[in-house]
Amino acid sequence: MGTETKSNSYTGQISTSGGNPKVMKDSLSLVRQTVKQQSNQINTNSNSNSNSNSNSNSNSHSIELNTGGEFVRPKPEDKRTATANNKHEAIAIVPFVPIFVEEADVIQGAKDILRVIRPNWDLNHIDFKKFTDGITNKLVGCFHNSSKLDRDNDDTYFDLSINNAQSILPVPSEDPVIIHEEFTTVDDREQREQNRSPLQYSDNVVLVRVYGNKTDLLIDRKAETQNFQLLHTYGLAPSLYATFKNGLVYEYVPGNTLNTESVLCPDIWPLVARRMAEMHRVVKKKTNGDAKTMPMIWKKTQSFLDLVPERFTDADKHKRVKGTFLPIERLREEFNGLYKYLEALESPIVFSHNDLLLGNVIYTKSMNAVNFIDYEYADYNFQAFDIGNHFAEMCGVDEVDYTRYPKREFQLKWLRVYLENYLQRNNIRSDEVERLFVQVNQFALAAHIFWTVWSLLQAEHSTIDFDYVGYAFLRYNEYLARKEEFLSLTTASENNK
Repeated sequence: MGTETKSNSYTGQISTSGGNPKVMKDSLSLVRQTVKQQSNQINTNSNSNSNSNSNSNSNSHSIELNTGGEFVRPKPEDKRTATANNKHEAIAIVPFVPIFVEEADVIQGAKDILRVIRPNWDLNHIDFKKFTDGITNKLVGCFHNSSKLDRDNDDTYFDLSINNAQSILPVPSEDPVIIHEEFTTVDDREQREQNRSPLQYSDNVVLVRVYGNKTDLLIDRKAETQNFQLLHTYGLAPSLYATFKNGLVYEYVPGNTLNTESVLCPDIWPLVARRMAEMHRVVKKKTNGDAKTMPMIWKKTQSFLDLVPERFTDADKHKRVKGTFLPIERLREEFNGLYKYLEALESPIVFSHNDLLLGNVIYTKSMNAVNFIDYEYADYNFQAFDIGNHFAEMCGVDEVDYTRYPKREFQLKWLRVYLENYLQRNNIRSDEVERLFVQVNQFALAAHIFWTVWSLLQAEHSTIDFDYVGYAFLRYNEYLARKEEFLSLTTASENNK
């Protein structure tokens, strides 16, 4: 489930307290030894660039220095080259801060990270807000009083002297994110840039997200970072400022997370439908050759099923699980049979968010816009899964009520708006909407199984105070309750045969 349930609401405890983060062993000496080498490499690249064609960015692998010898904000796309097929790729360098933050000390950990990536910020003028509703990770909002900013800072991102041996310095990730963009000409790329509306919000607020315990078992963190950067290039995600040993630092998106009432508001739900359609329509991520793209729902569910323990460490949880659920292999058989049926529906495979619970949708009233956050599960998947999962999430997480599942009339209106944007035309036929309606509700069944298995894994490993076993039971029970109803859905044309 989503990391940031209600994370952008201005609710939560403001605090300046916390413990000390755990710094990686030898990280200080390691960074101090490597920064000078990196600065030399940067200068070498800079000199090389000055002798090359002014339009070439072929040497921009490192964090850049300004004329004053200070680190500056890295560009989202630091390298761009033409491939054999005249396609292009960008290499995005995301700074890495070698700090490990304990889950119990996230405020102090955020302070130590800010000392590195925002050295001109006076910590005495920062409000730290802990967002407590996430059920996967820990999140801290860092709100700086802009009037206290150093007026000489301008857009300097890392205002640190290379020779400052008293500070931990950010370094380029050893594993840079490579973003492959599908455009063939300069005109094609310029047109794409004109069509984008990239998110740009206050640099005086950052979010620090600390990964939950053992979540690396569930989530490919390298892929998450790549997805973050990929979506940012399309104007569909905020800026990623840095990564650290067990988390991310990124741009704050102002607004309010949706709830079970606002998600049905006629001023808001069309924005969500259009935003999802835009993501499904425009985002392209390079795959391996012509190999068939494996949908996320198949890969992840099988992986999760493999990881669910036969015996839970907590005896009470073990008793509750064994008394409620099918044995894992029976649950696997149930999912495999459902997947075979759903695969035959031929829902398009698109780049999907896959976790659009209400807390991952931010509504900014002043801009009349919504934005999606939390890209841990973003990947190629069936179009109908992403929509069906969102419909299921309209029932809530903290207080789940499946009587809130959207009625047919609402779904048909929502799906028509979605198709108008996805297909880029207004004359959407009723049979097209009906077909998607059937697919979406049947794929909602897969979402219930997916989050059931996810919850069982979290029940074993997570340290967050949330009843994962109880939530797994709710999702599994709803799957059983809706299975016959949803699988019996047909379109009008099928009924007339």
